[in-house]
Amino acid sequence: MKTLRQAKIGDTAWVVKLHGAGAIKRRIMDMGITRGVEVHIRKVAPLGDPIEVTVRGYQLSIRKTDAEMIEVE
Repeated sequence: MKTLRQAKIGDTAWVVKLHGAGAIKRRIMDMGITRGVEVHIRKVAPLGDPIEVTVRGYQLSIRKTDAEMIEVE
């Protein structure tokens, strides 16, 4: 299992599954990250948090803890 947090800068990945439950999972889905969507890793902050990605044509910053809940391939 590879998570979004493990992806490298410049990688393009596809979301396989969202882990977590309740409000956390709903918040991730509300940001546009759903199963099957393409995610491009743009930047990672110097200390590793947050991660900037491109999803559905817009830039989004995701915390490391949230990125660990997103399984990608």
